[in-house]
Formats: sequence, structure tokens, C-alpha cells
Amino acid sequence: MVQIKTIGTEQRNPNTLEIDRADTAEILRLMNEEDKKVAPAVEQVLPQVEKAVDVIYAHMRCGGRLIYCGCGTSGRLGVLDASECPPTFGVEPGLVRGVIAGGPDALTNAAEGAEDHFEDGAKDLQALDFRAQDVLVGIAASGRTPYVLGAMDYARALGAPVIGLTCCPGSAIDAAADIGIAPQPGPEVVTGSTRLKSGTAQKMVLNMLSTAVMVKLGKVYSNLMVDVCASNQKLVARAVSIVCCATGVSPERARSVLDEAGFSAKTAIVMILCGVDAGEAHALLQRVDGQVSAAVLSRPDGVQTDAFVRRL
Repeated sequence: MVQIKTIGTEQRNPNTLEIDRADTAEILRLMNEEDKKVAPAVEQVLPQVEKAVDVIYAHMRCGGRLIYCGCGTSGRLGVLDASECPPTFGVEPGLVRGVIAGGPDALTNAAEGAEDHFEDGAKDLQALDFRAQDVLVGIAASGRTPYVLGAMDYARALGAPVIGLTCCPGSAIDAAADIGIAPQPGPEVVTGSTRLKSGTAQKMVLNMLSTAVMVKLGKVYSNLMVDVCASNQKLVARAVSIVCCATGVSPERARSVLDEAGFSAKTAIVMILCGVDAGEAHALLQRVDGQVSAAVLSRPDGVQTDAFVRRL
């Protein structure tokens, strides 16, 4: 039997002992006050997040993948972050993957018992053909979930980097990780309901891991998502807006160049900033691993438009 009282995320919050007798406004005020503690808790673990980002980036540069593994809320958060990477950053769907105990059905239907099976963590990684060049992030607010520990054990045996994301420093998952990330937002508003502050803290860290890695991979120019996949009308409009913001051209000009560039905002930006055609823009980007700034600066004749010079 799990000793609940020894788990940090299961402690009672002294500030919400009377929440069951509070009116609506007071319930919301209490929740809001507790939520204010999450960002400072995440700030305390930024050095560990930095190490994790650099490891993930290095492995992705060598063909590795980022695999999130978790149960319940933690697993769903991993799947959510992974599923947002292709439309936001234009990466192939398999580059960032989320694995959840109980499989896809557990995304919408609680499968809490699935987390107790240590061996299933390894089996699910095997099904993904997990390899040494991949990186595993094991996610569990409590830091003790057997399913996640099993996946971490399997990844470590292969020689892959293992990152732990919990809200319990010194927990089994934190201790088993090569890099342990353990923000402490404190006891939940409702005791043990880790979909609240703990979930928010984990979501913030996952946002940082994937976004920072994608920035380093050249998926962002300035603060624009230049590899966005224009798969619907809103995203088509966003691609046009991105090109306009990056180059200063009109929407009509941006749309015209995007059509020439196969609707790659990144290619269109280099075309405009360097005054080249789509083929040369693509070649410039290939030579510098897709970094727009580096592509513009690397042009042999040194020509850049006023829009790029102003940004410098």
C-alpha cells in the first residue's frame, strides 16, 4: 500500500481547509492565490530545464526523438505538448511523441489502474522502437508511478538520456533521472488533485522544453513561428502575417511569394530579405540548418534588405 502521507503532492493545504463552505467568489479567489505560486516554483528549476533542453537539442540534431511518458493528467499533458509540435513548428509527427499508460483510450477515459504496471512502460517504448539516440521525459507529479519508472529503466538500459519531471524532489523518479526537474508549487487546493497546481507546473515546463528546443532548431525567426504548417484558413492567414511582420511587405506581396515558396513562410522570408528565388532561398537555408538569420547573413554577396538590417 502506498504511504500517501509521505508524498509531497498529497499534503493538505492549510489555506483551503474551509473551501467547502466558501461562496463562489471565495473559491475562485483561493484558487487564484494558489495558482500564483506556480511560476515562482518553475523559476527555481530553470537550471535543470536548461540542461534538459540542451540534451534534447543535441540528440535531435543527431536524429533522435523526444518521447514523453506519463499516466493520467501527466500523460495527457505530455501527449498534448507533443501533438502541438507539428502544426506549430512544422516538424514530422514522430519527432515528439507522447505515451500514456492505458493507451489512446486513456486520453478521454480514466485508466488509473494502468499506472501500476511497471513492465508496461518498457513495452510501450518498445512499440515505438525507442532507441539510444532518443530522449525520454518521464512525467509524474508524485514521482513514484511504476509505469513511468519502468519506461525510465528501459530507456536507461539502452543508454538513452532520461529526464524526470515531477513535483516531488528526491522522489523515485527524480532520483532515477539523469536530469531531475521538480518544481514545488505546494499542496493542492483540493488535496491530491494534481491536475491543479502540479499539472500547471508540469505544463509550463513541457512548454519550455519543446519550445526552447524548436527555437534552437531554427523553427522560430525573431519571435515568429516560421515553420508553421498552413493547414487551415486561420493558419494560412497567420503565414501571410508572419511574412509581412518579418519583411515589411504587403499582404498581397507576402501571399504571392508564399505561393512561389510552396507556402513555406521560412523560404518566403529568405526570398524577400535576400532578393532570391525559391530554389536559392531553400539552398541558403539548407546550408545553415534552417536558421533564417544565418541564411540571410550567409548570402555570398552580403546583400540583405532594409527590413533585415533594421532588425539587426
